[in-house]
Amino acid sequence: EEETMPKDISYYLSQGFDERCAQYFASGRRTPQSVRPQKNFTHLLRFDNGETRVFDMKPLIKPGTVFSFLSSYEAFSRVYLDSAHAVCWDKDPNVNSDVVWENKVDICPDTCYLDSLPAKESSYV
Repeated sequence: EEETMPKDISYYLSQGFDERCAQYFASGRRTPQSVRPQKNFTHLLRFDNGETRVFDMKPLIKPGTVFSFLSSYEAFSRVYLDSAHAVCWDKDPNVNSDVVWENKVDICPDTCYLDSLPAKESSYV
């Protein structure tokens, strides 16, 4: 029988998590259900709890980083969710990232939730 992780904040704090992350993990991880790119290089993400949040990619799209190719809106707008619900892009859209794994860059679902802000429901189109 597998042991399950405790779900209380004190456990996560004892593991070195900050208060915000401890609260998130203790209350249950969230999974993106849809992602929509916005012209201002943000994404609208709808999560499994019905919440819609805005994730700002601009701080990540810097020269010399894995995300630098997303400075083109054409590339940025090719965003999708993979089978693990990570927010993903294929560097080359003509290459199958399930076969050539280094073609894909992604952001994990936990980061998408923790580093995003609540959106007004009316802004989710």
